[in-house]
Amino acid sequence: MTTPFGYALWVIDGDAIRSRYMAMAGLLDERARRLLLGAEARAAGRGGQAAVARATGASAATVRRGLAELGEADLPRGRVRRAGGGRKRTVDLDPTLRTDLEALIEPGTRGDPESPLRWTTKSVRRLAAELGRAGHRVSHQLVAELLHELGYSLQANRKTLEGTKHPDRNAQFEHLNAAVQLQLALGEPVISVDTKKKELVGPFANRGRELRPVGDPTEVLMHDFVIPELGRAAPYGVYDLAENAGWVSVGTDHDTAAFAVETIRRWWTTMGRVRYPDATRLLVTADAGGSNGYRLRLWKWELQKLADETGLAISVCHFPPGTSKWNKIEHRLFSAISANWRGTPLVSHEVIVNLIAATTTRAGLRVQSALDSNAYPAGISVSDADMKTLYLEADAFHGDWNYTLRPRLTLPVE
Repeated sequence: MTTPFGYALWVIDGDAIRSRYMAMAGLLDERARRLLLGAEARAAGRGGQAAVARATGASAATVRRGLAELGEADLPRGRVRRAGGGRKRTVDLDPTLRTDLEALIEPGTRGDPESPLRWTTKSVRRLAAELGRAGHRVSHQLVAELLHELGYSLQANRKTLEGTKHPDRNAQFEHLNAAVQLQLALGEPVISVDTKKKELVGPFANRGRELRPVGDPTEVLMHDFVIPELGRAAPYGVYDLAENAGWVSVGTDHDTAAFAVETIRRWWTTMGRVRYPDATRLLVTADAGGSNGYRLRLWKWELQKLADETGLAISVCHFPPGTSKWNKIEHRLFSAISANWRGTPLVSHEVIVNLIAATTTRAGLRVQSALDSNAYPAGISVSDADMKTLYLEADAFHGDWNYTLRPRLTLPVE
């Protein structure tokens, strides 16, 4: 093209530059795109840098860098930027950010014990806000990334601390195990007993999930307040070690020793007597506390009455204090019940009984259950005189934890 005076005029074809750049840009990395921009600017000649920037939408600075890099040979093959190039990370510009973040997470050991986050939930947004008040410029996304780099993750509590160990803890475990093995070898019944966690009765949320049509969850109350006419359910269980079978009474009154022994009585009447028609002795393994605690006079008083009724010598071995998790009923019966009714509101005592009775496991667990609506008043005391009427034999080893109640009809004549 020429001017009216006959001089040649060089026209830069911006459309062609844009077309070539758009065809290649998606196939190139950052450095290659800069080099392409530089090559286009060099080929365009005078005014090429501005024209390439307009045609491609790249900044003029990027075009200049590409043009300058065309003749450089100091950038290693495969590198996009020089070492240390690019935008600096916030943690590199703010050297105290990491230590201040850790001080907020664990103020008792790494920071101020008066930290405002010591007694609050430490979400990443709350942490970011607290760091912002301390002068740091940080987002909650960056806080999450830093926590990951520092080795933090969401973790629940772990039950590992058992408190003070009794000096005879292991010896009692050995004694209890030997008693159980001997009883089983003789073909006599061995049961594990305990109270399951009390449950609110009514349309309350129950932990876990169950299959439902999409978008149609079971609706429950927002707050867990006792409904007076429904109250609470107190399941007390008996687990037969040899039979892998259980009995659970669902009580509606207080969880007392009388209720506990009545549950054992119902197990014996409905299940035990049929399975062990020739039994002469029943071994009960129980926790050290609760309604079957070794210090409760009423527990022994009620067991004595049961021994008199059945003619069975009833031996009891208590687990050492603080070791209830070793009780067989916890992980062979109660855990299966909890898994069976997960996500199901316990709207009535009938529902609770049916859910318990429907509990099975692949190991063959069978469970029977019934409602016990009897009254079991709290605060009943057993006098010293009453205790002297018991036919109670304490074992030579820890007689407070290991003892036998024999039928009083078999008392020796004095």
